Amino acid sequence: MFGMGKDRTEVEDKSMSPEAEKTRREFLEEALRQDPDNTFARYGLALDLAKSEPAAAWSHFEYLLLHHPQYAATYSQAGTFLMKQGRLEEARKVLATGVEVTGRQGKQHAQAELQAALDDLNEGN
Repeated sequence: MFGMGKDRTEVEDKSMSPEAEKTRREFLEEALRQDPDNTFARYGLALDLAKSEPAAAWSHFEYLLLHHPQYAATYSQAGTFLMKQGRLEEARKVLATGVEVTGRQGKQHAQAELQAALDDLNEGN
């Protein structure tokens, strides 16, 4: 209506150009250089790196799990990442810890999702 319809669609498009991907990654890396304890930037960078640079992605997930164990979002993504890497025992531990953490936090929906992922993993292997 105000000339934003087309722009908004372009911004929401998930298939970003390599330049835009690089820009997002550079933004997150710069945020971490300025504040190495920035959980949001570290989490975003881990997600961005998960497919292209798994070792680097894991270093960010691991940092969050060790230094910010209450950051509940990490458990689901790190568990899924580990499963995709074939690291099933580690995935079980991460998901189980996430079930405990989200339970203590009263985050029932997140806890149920983590429990379902753990159950699926246990049934499959």
